[in-house]
Amino acid sequence: MSRQGKKKQQNNTVTINRRASFDYKLGEEIKCGLALTGPEVRLIRDHHVQLKGSFVTLRNGELWLNNLTLGPETARNIKLLATKRQIHSLERAKQDGMTIVPTKLYGGSRYIKLDIAIAEGKKKYDKRQSIKQKDLDRENRRRMF
Repeated sequence: MSRQGKKKQQNNTVTINRRASFDYKLGEEIKCGLALTGPEVRLIRDHHVQLKGSFVTLRNGELWLNNLTLGPETARNIKLLATKRQIHSLERAKQDGMTIVPTKLYGGSRYIKLDIAIAEGKKKYDKRQSIKQKDLDRENRRRMF
């Protein structure tokens, strides 16, 4: 007998921007689509993409992902697809001095999605404190096993 029902939806993470969680205090996350061409989709599905150094800007009421590294080319600017309500909330956060940072890129299912987060920059002492906390956590895990 075959089971019928909903298919399991996979969130196949293609890449994660680890530097973003180190440099920024991440807040609210929003999922966006990307306006891509065929070759760009193929490069992302083949994991030839890096989010390191990329950032999101607001131009003329649209979201743009800047400095996305795809394959051998160094930087691309790609339009992000989001609802007007999401764009307005991001505009308000930007006016309050926050930054919009890409955190994860998903590409396992039919659509390729990007998680962006509203973030606030960390100071140098905050970064030192997070390094110290990671070291303590690592030591505690070693002691347990």
